[in-house]
Amino acid sequence: MTILGSRRQHWPDEAAAATAAQALAGRAPLREAYVELHGTLGAGKTTFARHLLHALGVPGRIKSPTYAVMEPYEPPGLPVWHFDFYRFDDPQEWEDAGFRDVFASRGLKLAEWPEKAGGLVPEPDLSIRIEPRDDESRDVTFDARTPRGLELLP
Repeated sequence: MTILGSRRQHWPDEAAAATAAQALAGRAPLREAYVELHGTLGAGKTTFARHLLHALGVPGRIKSPTYAVMEPYEPPGLPVWHFDFYRFDDPQEWEDAGFRDVFASRGLKLAEWPEKAGGLVPEPDLSIRIEPRDDESRDVTFDARTPRGLELLP
């Protein structure tokens, strides 16, 4: 995968993750983007996704899609799908679940553990890698992989 541009941030705390999510939510190209979230268990992928969804106008509690695999949301004027492929044992599960059609539709797609879907997921516009540090802070890398992704870089 080609990286067209990259930015790094250091999040000293969860408030910094929320601020980054708020900034990303304000970028119009996000409405049709595919964003991948990478990191180890407990890195903060779901926490960042929750902050992003709240910033986009999703009200109330946002649950992790770990067991359901996909959670759809309808904030004002914007369909959003939040995926978590952690429990996939075989990338074919992505195809069997009909996710190709979801990814072909309009709206924002957020995916945690996209590598578990093998090469079946499309090229992301933006790939976000969250790396926890010993002091509970996070080092975060934003990689743009498409022209739309370049517009989403912080």
